[in-house]
Amino acid sequence: MTTVPSQPGPDLSDPAAVAESLSWLRAEHDGIALYEALAAIDRDAARSSVFAAMAAAERRHAGVWADRLRELGATVPPPGRPRARVRFIILVARLFGTRRVASMVQGLEGGDEASYLAMVSLPEAASIAADEREHAATWERLAIEDIARTSGITAEAAARAEGPASAGAIMSIERWHRGGAGTLRAVVFGASDGLVSNLSLVMGVAGATAEPSFILLSGIAGLLAGAFSMAAGEYISVQSQREVLHRQIALERAELAIMPEAEKEELVAIYRSKGLPEDDARRMADHIFADTDIALETIVREELGLDPKEIASPWSAAGGSFVAFIIGAVVPVVPYIPILYPGAQVALVLSFGLSLAALFAVGAAVSLLTGRNFVFAGLRQVAIGAAAAIVTFAVGSLIGVSVAG
Repeated sequence: MTTVPSQPGPDLSDPAAVAESLSWLRAEHDGIALYEALAAIDRDAARSSVFAAMAAAERRHAGVWADRLRELGATVPPPGRPRARVRFIILVARLFGTRRVASMVQGLEGGDEASYLAMVSLPEAASIAADEREHAATWERLAIEDIARTSGITAEAAARAEGPASAGAIMSIERWHRGGAGTLRAVVFGASDGLVSNLSLVMGVAGATAEPSFILLSGIAGLLAGAFSMAAGEYISVQSQREVLHRQIALERAELAIMPEAEKEELVAIYRSKGLPEDDARRMADHIFADTDIALETIVREELGLDPKEIASPWSAAGGSFVAFIIGAVVPVVPYIPILYPGAQVALVLSFGLSLAALFAVGAAVSLLTGRNFVFAGLRQVAIGAAAAIVTFAVGSLIGVSVAG
């Protein structure tokens, strides 16, 4: 369990090997904490035992790196607190169950097998790589078993239909975030846009004048205008999407009512195109068509590539973006509030610094979901916001000089 990039094994004559070994050890400690938590959370005894076995494997890996550190004459540190991303996965598992974190765990695992195979100087590398390969296969097997459980078919049939390593097999059980993806996007975009747009506005006005009342008024106006604009835009966008999707679903519902056998044959053909034998394809289609609602949902997903459960609420998207924009947009304005105003120069620096810190926090928070390095994600947000603020400040300064002249 690591995110360490693939590279040759540590050179024991190089002091840098100690730092590298510590990094691997910490990553394995994260794996132990994660799988022990999943084993404790899952109420299915079979799944819990699988996670316990994976934790034991991670513990063996940690032992290898601990021995390596002793060989280097370094102190072996005790397990520390897991990384924020690992704690986030554990939290999601506690709230929604271990089935909902499969893709996140696999993304965290990364290319561990390849990394260990590249360590030619580590005798245990091949054995650890085999463990990591088994971990990946285990997650795929668990996903296939869930497909079989929810579809009423055998695991072998589910594997043939989806493919043992396909993303579809895993994503089909990742339902905890469906219907909320649009809202999440709106919230993230709203907070980021609120920060960048109002920081740029405040910096532009501050470049033209040092009068705090003008800057505060501009910031509040930008906050309100931007929040309502964001909310209205999100509502119209999501509602239009919903109407299009509902129209397509209505057409499929009508076809299902008029010619159900033809629709079933289309579904059989789709499953056969995925490699499922005809008998299994018909058995699966028969099972699905036993329930009209499930049949409609499956047809819409398989024929149109849509998922009715992914249709976001326009009110949630609008409300989320409205609140998030206000929270983001208020940050650059805070130093100019009369009761807090520390002076023109200090307020300008504080507004810029607080906004960049908030932008970094937004980027780092998003990285918990995207799997990207939180430092990279945070700094990317900071770079975008800082560039926009600097440009608008420069423009405001030129305008201020021009007006004053």
